[in-house]
Amino acid sequence: MKIAYLVNKYPKVSHSFIRREIAALEACGLLVARFSIRECESELLVDPEDKLEFEKTQVVLGVGILGLLFNLLSVAIKRPIPWLLGLWLAVKVGWASERGVFYHIIYLAEACVLLNWFRNSGVTHLHAHFGTNPTTVAMLCHGMGGPPYSFTVHGPYEFDEPESLALTEKINRAAFVVTVSSFTRSQLYRWCDHQQWKKIHVIRCGVDNDFFNSYTTPISSEPNLVCVGRLCEEKGQMLLVEAVSQLVGVGLQCNLTLVGDGPLRKKIESLIKEYGLSEQVKITGWASSAEVQKYIMNSRALILPSFAEGLPVVIMEALALERPVISTYIAGIPELVKPGINGWLVPSGSMEALTEVMREVLQLPTENLERMGKAGIVSVQAMHNVAQEASKLANLFRYSQENSRVIQEVLTFGEAN
Repeated sequence: MKIAYLVNKYPKVSHSFIRREIAALEACGLLVARFSIRECESELLVDPEDKLEFEKTQVVLGVGILGLLFNLLSVAIKRPIPWLLGLWLAVKVGWASERGVFYHIIYLAEACVLLNWFRNSGVTHLHAHFGTNPTTVAMLCHGMGGPPYSFTVHGPYEFDEPESLALTEKINRAAFVVTVSSFTRSQLYRWCDHQQWKKIHVIRCGVDNDFFNSYTTPISSEPNLVCVGRLCEEKGQMLLVEAVSQLVGVGLQCNLTLVGDGPLRKKIESLIKEYGLSEQVKITGWASSAEVQKYIMNSRALILPSFAEGLPVVIMEALALERPVISTYIAGIPELVKPGINGWLVPSGSMEALTEVMREVLQLPTENLERMGKAGIVSVQAMHNVAQEASKLANLFRYSQENSRVIQEVLTFGEAN
């Protein structure tokens, strides 16, 4: 069985969880072909594993404008009726979307590229990550006679504009839908008929043995906290810098490392300078998986004061490394972070609550933090082991293929009689 994975940009620094999922599926005996809609070469890949994935990945837009036009026309000429059905679907979805019909014609051309690539490749199923444009392309490819498709919804973006993204249409046409938490499943329930609920499955993101088998150091008495993630509004790093300023202002030592990069970096750097925190707050830029592990283990706790999320993989990574987590009461986070057991949760956007919890973590005896860290790894091993979760996903792929085969046999039998 050969599965095609489709992502908007792959491999990407912040998408190590997709790489782990693919590796775990291959360990289950599935063949997985990697496809990225856009080129990732402009983004610095710092992890050796990402660099290896880059070599295995085909880029749809790598065919260029002429290639898109050629594939669009070739499918129109060779398979006019399926192509017209795909065109109708692209116009229908595009008309109701924020991006408009023109972009959806481009998505149709991208789907034609995949359709031609799949013809002789042995791909039997297409799986997209994120319910945005990769799933649109997967749906259009299937609409023109391509393989059955499924997709993984992470949130929060899919839930910001579900109607514009045609989320209901995508669910209705999919063989099955994967979501990463009970919360995200509940949000999908809102946007499809009750009859579709049975096709929505929770397959959690996970960590692998690189984390479970890592040598973990004792928690240091140094006042170090770490935040790992894209530097953007929804991650709450601006609020975090302000909290550090308040703690330092009352004489408490606090060192914060921001691991990541993104559109908010310059504003965060300006805020650090404004508050005079250049000695207390450092930004590392993107880091490899091994480097992220070192930053986490050098801290007393991971802190992620997000305003909008799905369920951040870095929380799983921190707990697997026996470090407690400070985060917020949003989305799927409370399904993993349990206050007083393996971490703390604060109301999203509450400066007072965030500052108070940071103060507590910095002043707690290390043995208390280590007890919470031990509880954290138990939680991750039970719920977020990538091999265990990938096995569930592999079974869904196999069931979907068998179901498609049976349907095809029934149709063929009907035509013969």
